[in-house]
This record gives sequence, C-alpha cells and structure tokens, in this order.
Amino acid sequence: MIKTVIVEDNLTIQKYLSDMLLSDGRFEITAVYRDAFEAEDLCRSGDIDLVLMDVQTLHNHSGLSVGEKIRNCGKARVVAVTSLVDPEVLARAKKGASDSLWYKDHGSGELLDVIDRTLAGERVFPDSSPNVELKQMFSDDISPRQMAVLRRFVRGMTYDEIAAELGISKSGVRKILETLMEKGGFENKYELMIALVENKLIVTSLLDK
Repeated sequence: MIKTVIVEDNLTIQKYLSDMLLSDGRFEITAVYRDAFEAEDLCRSGDIDLVLMDVQTLHNHSGLSVGEKIRNCGKARVVAVTSLVDPEVLARAKKGASDSLWYKDHGSGELLDVIDRTLAGERVFPDSSPNVELKQMFSDDISPRQMAVLRRFVRGMTYDEIAAELGISKSGVRKILETLMEKGGFENKYELMIALVENKLIVTSLLDK
C-alpha cells in the first residue's frame, strides 16, 4: 500500500482527495491535516510514501515551506495541489518545495496521473502558471517587469521604494501602473490590486515556519 498524508484545509477538497485515493485501492490514508506545520514531524518518520500538499493551509501556513523540509529529510514524494496561480508559487515548487504540482482549478490533466508519474520518479510541472482573466486583460499580458512592480505595490511599498528596489524611476513605476489600468479597464490602481489578489495572481499571505 502507498502510505499517504493529505494536507488540505478545505474539508470538501479533503474528502474529494481521500475518496479519489481510496477508490483506487492502492493508497492507505495515514493522516489528514488542515495545517501544513502539523504534518512535518509525521513525514520525518520515514514511513510515508506520498504527501498531497495544499500550498496555502490553515492560518496561511505555507505548504511549500513544509514540502521542502519533507523532501529533504525522508523518502516521501510531495505533490503540491493548489488554486494559487501566482507565478512565484510555481517557481518555488520547481526549485525544491515539491516533486510535482497540480492546479485545482486549472489542472490540464488528471491528478491521479500526476501522482503515478511522481511516484515513478518523474517531476511533473506545467510550463507556466495559468492564464487568468483580469477584467479586460489576461495575466499573460503582464510582463515580468510589470509583475515585479505590481507585486511590490500589492505588498504596500511606496513608489519611491519600488523604484529604488527595481532600479527604475518613480515616474516609471507610475507609468507601469497607469498602463495596466488602461489595458485592463480599471478605474484606479486599487481596483487593479483587488483583481490581482482575488484571482490569486499575487499572494502575499503565505507564512513560512
């Protein structure tokens, strides 16, 4: 049997994942947690084969942080399962926070297939984060430089702070925000910011242990 831990704070998704694995017949659900931090010690035991890890768990505790620790201290394979489309989430997962990643709302393949390939030793990741609609534009319309400005603005940095950190002018920061407001049909920069957060394109609330 494939000894499995599920880490997921949404009870409906918890049940979906459990039912999917149990109906397959090969998996044993060893434990289910809502908080990623609670799963860390169990997975160090060496008896776990698979962890299905939500990225943003209870209390905003980061499944990426715990996933990386689990991968570094045991044999368990970690499959990140998330609805967060923030490109930084995918990049961090690829850098070592998980063995594979599957998007809950945008997955292009079956989760069980991703799990099987991961257990076979393959690392399974999409080429890029999902392209989501933001009023009159899509996230793919935002360049990496524009995203860097937006990310810092959402985190509460001033124009001066953003300019200094990115090595551009204050007017350049303002121009980037104005361009995106016009392209997306947003009335102001705060409406743009809300759209970014509500569509999970920029996530600032993940807490590492």
